[in-house]
Amino acid sequence: MAKVVAVKFRQGDKPYYFSAGKLNPQKGQGVIVETAKGNEYAVVEEGETEVDDKEIVAPLKPIVRIATEKDEASRKANQQRRPEAMKICKQKIREHNLNMKLVDCEFNFDGSKVIFFFSAEGRVDFRELVKDLASTFHTRIELRQIGARDETQLLGGIAPCGREVCCAGCMPEFRRVSIKMAKNQGLSLNPGKVSGLCGRLMCCLSYENDYYAEAYKKSPKVGSTITTPEGKGMVVTVNMLKMEVRVKIEKDGGNFVYRDFPIDKVVFRKGAEKEDENDNSDEE
Repeated sequence: MAKVVAVKFRQGDKPYYFSAGKLNPQKGQGVIVETAKGNEYAVVEEGETEVDDKEIVAPLKPIVRIATEKDEASRKANQQRRPEAMKICKQKIREHNLNMKLVDCEFNFDGSKVIFFFSAEGRVDFRELVKDLASTFHTRIELRQIGARDETQLLGGIAPCGREVCCAGCMPEFRRVSIKMAKNQGLSLNPGKVSGLCGRLMCCLSYENDYYAEAYKKSPKVGSTITTPEGKGMVVTVNMLKMEVRVKIEKDGGNFVYRDFPIDKVVFRKGAEKEDENDNSDEE
């Protein structure tokens, strides 16, 4: 076990572990940490705690100091430079007629480099743009292409559920999701209803997938024929929370009735239907 402090570099990021040394930073406090890119500003997500050595990426780098008033002022100044930098970069993109969408930008702590995040459908030759931006800002420039999910994480927004999108608020790392997860939960397979703001499958499909995947194995398929205490019938719906099935049963005279039965009270052939190979395709 190792004693570490968890910090985040920006809202929505996953926490990173650093050694506190003789310092005792508290949650919510600003700190300056040593990274591969030099000293950076971060916010303490969790005070000193012990974690398993397997969770640490060696070598464990240190927290240099608790952020001073000067450090806080530098961070604020960098944040205030962002809107103007975004405006200039967008103008330069138009001048170079590049097919790319500027998403965000950030200055590193000492202001020696500006990173511009952009999205594009394919590869973009931005070499001339980098030269133009470097001569304008008189500092190092980095352009970083990101995907649709990363763009949504940076920009944030309100998800179809009415809450902040998970990737920007409560999910520091993207999860693997597949259309099979929606199928297991009995959701509509209409892409418009199971896709998030990024246009990809909603990350929340994975939250209860373990339960639904197990329940799905124990349930008959919609449209299949099963044997019930009242005779054979066709499955109309499956409620995997209650573990019940609604069955359409033909009675004498050609009339149909609908009955609900617990899944453990009906007989059906498990695994009779082969899953589509595409159901297991993941999105990251």
